[in-house]
Amino acid sequence: MIKRTLKQLQSMIKVENNLTSFEETVINGVTIDSRKIQAGNLFVPLKGENADGHRFVEAALKNGAAASLWQSDVPNPPKDLPILIVEDTEAALQELARSYRSQLSVKVVGITGSNGKTTTKDMTAALLSLQYKVQKTEGNFNNHLGLPLTILGLNEDTEIAVLEMGMSGKGEIDFLTKLARPEAVVITNIGESHLQDLGSREGIAEAKLEILRGLQANGLVVYHGDEPLLQGPMREFHGDAKLQTFGRFNHNTVYPVDVQQHQKGSQFKINGIDLQFILPVLGVHNVLNALAAMLVSRYFGIPFESMNEGFSNLKVTNMRMELVEGEKGEKIINDAYNASPTSMKAAIDLVTDLSGYQKKIVVLGDMLELGEEEQNFHTEIGRGIDSSKVNFVFTYGNLGEYIAKGALENFSKERVFAFLHKEDLIKSLQNYTDESTLVLVKASRGMKLEEVVRALQSKQ
Repeated sequence: MIKRTLKQLQSMIKVENNLTSFEETVINGVTIDSRKIQAGNLFVPLKGENADGHRFVEAALKNGAAASLWQSDVPNPPKDLPILIVEDTEAALQELARSYRSQLSVKVVGITGSNGKTTTKDMTAALLSLQYKVQKTEGNFNNHLGLPLTILGLNEDTEIAVLEMGMSGKGEIDFLTKLARPEAVVITNIGESHLQDLGSREGIAEAKLEILRGLQANGLVVYHGDEPLLQGPMREFHGDAKLQTFGRFNHNTVYPVDVQQHQKGSQFKINGIDLQFILPVLGVHNVLNALAAMLVSRYFGIPFESMNEGFSNLKVTNMRMELVEGEKGEKIINDAYNASPTSMKAAIDLVTDLSGYQKKIVVLGDMLELGEEEQNFHTEIGRGIDSSKVNFVFTYGNLGEYIAKGALENFSKERVFAFLHKEDLIKSLQNYTDESTLVLVKASRGMKLEEVVRALQSKQ
């Protein structure tokens, strides 16, 4: 993580006050959360609509922070303390990250997409770690605050940083990629998330393609080659980057020629090499994510023949196709971190493909931020569930009722249950599970369906 004296910080960001008496003070790392202060941190107080971090500056310093920023329009900065007064604390945080990035020799991989970017990030880091010292975005630190904090958390000897770039509107990826300046970028796919803000999948594609604006000279672009909304713009791309694609079909640089799903993961082969890869993650869509990670890793000199070792060390972020066991011995696919029509369909397809279970249940909740067509998206998800391969459908939430409505076109009413209260859903669901059951749990983050998973895992 960043380790600099306050004198050095003054050359990295514009400081408005005199720091002569504190200029040899050293900061180690940066935080915006006063509850997570570690010894030597630089605390960055942010002004929000409902809270102002400046109220916690003195407490942060007492709890071990070495110094703190202070926004110049906030009155009464503490006297005789290591305070750096700046015009805007958020902008100063971002500028500090930009300056620190310039001082590092690290190479950056930037990853964006509507679905799969976190899993692709985890896979890419696992493969690159075979040969390099790698750091990656932790959790969901992928926005205008999280990415600068991630960069400031990089060690000076880190060789490759794998950075996730998220967004909710136009211009956000542009800002992140120009801050990170990646040598390689990945666009996993174009889904329906953020339709509420961007209006169309075309608008989402335009926003994701902003990642190209920060790409360094002679870099690598890896994108989903089956997606028409990416194919067109990339045909018109005139940069000096190397373009490579992944997808299901044989026009791509890499594509799967054989995929097998098992309880603990996936096995697959790719075109051009007679080698079976073993991925400890469920889902054909995750095989495609793995292909993207493989292309990036090969660009950095990792041979395909070594990649199974990297996959064996893969640690995927929680609640993403996570297979756990319930108290009755039922198997639960916890994919409750997020959801869109694309990712929900992929998860349901996985459940229908997996063998070895006498009973299959899908527990599906609201998909959020889908705009004016949200009801139709939910109805279509329900309509697409195969009643010959899924035994019961449970839904949760106001929009979940539209999933149930769609499912009732193919299922009898005794096999579809819609709930507005989570406790009622859990109580009913527990009557249908046993050791021969597979349960999928999926919804947008705001629905907190991991509570259903925890209930199935707990003693009755």
